[in-house]
Amino acid sequence: MEKMKLLMISNSTNAGEPYLKYPIERIGEHLKGISEVIFIPYAAVTFSYAEYERKVQARFDEIGVRVRSIHREKNPLKAIREAQAICVGGGNTFALAKKMQQQGLMRAILRKVKQGTPYVGWSAGSNVCCPTICTTNDMPIVEPESFRAIGAVRFQINPHYLDANPEGHAGETREQRIEEYIEANPRRYVVGLREGCMLLLEGGTLSLIGSRPMRIFKKGCEPREVVAGDDLSFLL
Repeated sequence: MEKMKLLMISNSTNAGEPYLKYPIERIGEHLKGISEVIFIPYAAVTFSYAEYERKVQARFDEIGVRVRSIHREKNPLKAIREAQAICVGGGNTFALAKKMQQQGLMRAILRKVKQGTPYVGWSAGSNVCCPTICTTNDMPIVEPESFRAIGAVRFQINPHYLDANPEGHAGETREQRIEEYIEANPRRYVVGLREGCMLLLEGGTLSLIGSRPMRIFKKGCEPREVVAGDDLSFLL
């Protein structure tokens, strides 16, 4: 835990802003001194992995970091073992998990980040940092081997967390969905990470970054809000 350097971002893009614009400065700080990242594009579904690689590279050019997509590697596990840093993009979490599991990347990444290799993920890339992918917002368009994920942190993330329920919509709110999860998984914390926010784990300390509060869920406890600067050690 002391060695791990994880940056878990709720969303890639704030409404009305260019792709990855709001978090790129923080990503640059996280990757200081690093010239290349291994990028995992497997959450892409409606566009190609190569297109995803180009899209991320265009933004990472601003911080002087080369993006090397793992889909081009003959030996993906070797690429992870030798990576200076690992970056996992957003998209469909089930598609991402299936491909990562097929290639044995979950365990390989966990071993690597425990050694101190920096990790950056947004949306689905944050989901797979958790013990499972069960608190994703995505449809299960494909079936992974299991819901198990990397397990670099002990809590679950719900990215793009929303308080509001659209007018005229009679379905469950996001909070009600998470309450179902904690009922079935009473030992697990879930954090509702609102858009424009991220979690940084470094030096054994977990910090919330962003202007919006984060909502904390656990069975038997009333949901509560925490803000940047609050002590989040209970999640570790």
